[in-house]
Amino acid sequence: MVGLIIYVVTSAVIPRGLGPKAYGDFNFLTSFFVTITAFLDMGTSVAFYTKIANRQKEFSLVAFYLYFSGLISLLMFVVVFITAVTTLHLTLWPDQGILYVSLAALWAMMTWYAQVLNQMGDAYGLTVRTEMARISQRVLGLAIIITLFLLDRLNLLNLFFYHYVILLCLSLSFVWIIEKQGVSFRQSWRLSRKQLKSYVHEFYTYSHPLFTYSLIGLFIGIFDRWVLQFFSGSVQQGFFSLSYQIGAGCFLFTSAMTPLIMREFSIAFGDKDLSRMASLFRRYIPLLYSITAYFACFVAMQAGKVTHIFGGAQFHEATIVVAIMSFFPIHQTYGQLSGSIFFAADQTRLYRNIGIIFMLASLPVTFFLIAPVQMMGLGTGATGLAVKLVLFQFITVNVMLYFNAKLLHLNFLRYFGHQIVSVAALAGIAFISVTLLNHVSLLESRAIASFILSGILYTILVVCLILLFPPIFGITRADIFSLERKMISIIRLGAG
Repeated sequence: MVGLIIYVVTSAVIPRGLGPKAYGDFNFLTSFFVTITAFLDMGTSVAFYTKIANRQKEFSLVAFYLYFSGLISLLMFVVVFITAVTTLHLTLWPDQGILYVSLAALWAMMTWYAQVLNQMGDAYGLTVRTEMARISQRVLGLAIIITLFLLDRLNLLNLFFYHYVILLCLSLSFVWIIEKQGVSFRQSWRLSRKQLKSYVHEFYTYSHPLFTYSLIGLFIGIFDRWVLQFFSGSVQQGFFSLSYQIGAGCFLFTSAMTPLIMREFSIAFGDKDLSRMASLFRRYIPLLYSITAYFACFVAMQAGKVTHIFGGAQFHEATIVVAIMSFFPIHQTYGQLSGSIFFAADQTRLYRNIGIIFMLASLPVTFFLIAPVQMMGLGTGATGLAVKLVLFQFITVNVMLYFNAKLLHLNFLRYFGHQIVSVAALAGIAFISVTLLNHVSLLESRAIASFILSGILYTILVVCLILLFPPIFGITRADIFSLERKMISIIRLGAG
């Protein structure tokens, strides 16, 4: 919750300080290199996470993966250097300077290193401490970004340096936390030829089915943003980026819980305990889905006010994009957790095949929605890309859900139906709360007050819905009674 509040403030300051064009340039470049690192990763970071969770005393595994990370960094900057000394960068990054391209590459690598160290902390069971470190990093980042904004120094160059400072602080914090656990990075990093060969074979066996998937993912990920940049320009890129960031805020709460459940899936499968995996799926995935939907449905119904709060008047045309992309994180919850089951169960081939089919199918859809009318497209810009992402994620995630339900002997239709009913109910309540507050004359010119009051009304109505129909939120009445007893106990303990 602390992270969500800080995220909201930071995400409102940066777009206002940069404006649509610079904000679009930043996100175009950083998303490009995030896609590159995802390709070079090829699922190895997930493999590393699942393996270190089961072999926590094996520091040579840590040393091997950090060596591998260094190799990825080298490859990344070789690519940037080659494009810089040729004219290739003019095609890859339309209207972007090579300095900012290089800064974005460094940003992507530092972000990836921080994620790997965070995964190590989760694998060692240090999630509470690493989350505290992330909160501290967000507080530091908030102070820096507000200072830059107030001094009118928030520009593209300073934004990159801001990220470098907070990512470096976060990574060092993770290292310190892991060291305190007793896993010292000052151990011997030397690997024998036998160890090196064994680890290469182990990671290759795990990840090589994902090579084709990662290669196509690389192309599709770059293609989506590149087509938007080429045909629609930096301003539309900025509109889409703002909507993506707002959507990510809806996922922030459940994303903190996701690594814990992924770790439990990995341990359960390592013990060949499919019934435990099924129990985890039933208990947590519908609940986390509903929590994300709670935020997302309200944002969708308040898209106009949310866009104004985060971006100001200069982002007014992004309202429809924000409304559409607010639904994206809902199935991102299912996608990450379903994907973790494929990885934990070593079903990377099936995961690859599902992903490839739908990524390739989305390729002509992207072009058709974004390309101008004279090129047989609709010319819908950021709106078109948002529609494509939400639609194809919904389809892909539910195909994955079908195979996971089959593996864990669960009822697919039950979980598919829960998705529809939960979103429909929450969206309906959000619409009612927003409509009622919009008709209050005193609030017509007070956007923030109207937004907050409608949010309070929405929350009250959602709580009533949960009490009447708990399954809509993926819980039972026994869960409600258990929570009630815990809250009473906490209140009594505090009073005492």
